[in-house]
Amino acid sequence: LMLEGADLDEAARELALGAFARLAAAEAAAHGIDEEDVHFHEVGALDSIADIVGAAAGLASLGLAKVTASTVTLGGGTTRGSHGSIPLPAPAVLRVLADASAPVVGAVPYEACTPTGAAIVAAAASEYGPLPEMVVERVGVGAGGRDPQERANLLRIVIGREVETARRAAHAHVHRVGAAAQQQAQPHEHGHEHGHHVGAAAGHDRSHAHGPQPDPHDHGVGSVGAKPVVIETNVDDLDPRLWPSALAALLEAGASDAWLTPILMKKGRPAHTVHVLCRAEAVAAVRSALVRHTTTIGMRSYEIDKYALERRYTVVDVDGQSIGVKTALEHGEVVNASVEYEDAAAAAAALGRPLKVVVAQATALAAQEYPH
Repeated sequence: LMLEGADLDEAARELALGAFARLAAAEAAAHGIDEEDVHFHEVGALDSIADIVGAAAGLASLGLAKVTASTVTLGGGTTRGSHGSIPLPAPAVLRVLADASAPVVGAVPYEACTPTGAAIVAAAASEYGPLPEMVVERVGVGAGGRDPQERANLLRIVIGREVETARRAAHAHVHRVGAAAQQQAQPHEHGHEHGHHVGAAAGHDRSHAHGPQPDPHDHGVGSVGAKPVVIETNVDDLDPRLWPSALAALLEAGASDAWLTPILMKKGRPAHTVHVLCRAEAVAAVRSALVRHTTTIGMRSYEIDKYALERRYTVVDVDGQSIGVKTALEHGEVVNASVEYEDAAAAAAALGRPLKVVVAQATALAAQEYPH
């Protein structure tokens, strides 16, 4: 109740609630009771609440596409709890990480991972493993209060762009006709070095001469990544004039796409099904936008498989007129090209040519950019 009424971003609230839900499930399993009857003891201390909420707010503010966590070092020995001496790793730590299918290792003779830290990692990480292939943009390091001799007591976060996204940004360029084509698992004192490797699709400086960049959510040929989610709801009582703003709000909330399908509901009532495609980490924000901008009182969601061609954006020059073209490639060959209509129309007017001729010229030039 405290978190549900707190002044938090919806994504941060969902992450924090997810962490506490994992802790409740772990404590219930350890004590053989229902989750509703769990009393957190040490876990419910104010510093742990601050740790979880602070970590959730920080991660949400970064707008990360995904979080990859390294193997979690647990440690060993014993510690004191409300029930007396407890073997390490603590039962709640093991349960939380087991439920998350997180890889673990002992390695050190002291507590290296607390239940709080385990819950944060389990709630935030979408995958585990070594530092993923990416272009590093920022690195953050935090130090704990304990100073063990065996290793540095550090938590490191690495933020960057996925390599394919960086390559697409580097490949987008201007082609001139007749010219050269080159125009740790826990956030407090028990920490150890546990690298949260974070891959995030990042924006590109639109003032650069290369022009608009491709959608950072796009994947290369055959790439699926983490499974996208489709959220749907049927609405029969919304003023139709409000649909454009509702769809815009869904896209603003993080949806990759949003669309309507006209349907007939029971008793022949005309209605619409709202479909929203988004990444898993955007689900909470998209659900909130649906509730706020439509009249729905519930929705359904399911994961899907997605196949996406590699997409690039280039700007071609047709007799001095710049025209943007979106291209889709399979195995390096352009298989589809979409000319920016406004650019082509302006160029056609300036050159005194039919629009279809200018579109054909721009399409041909874009195909030359990526010969098979």
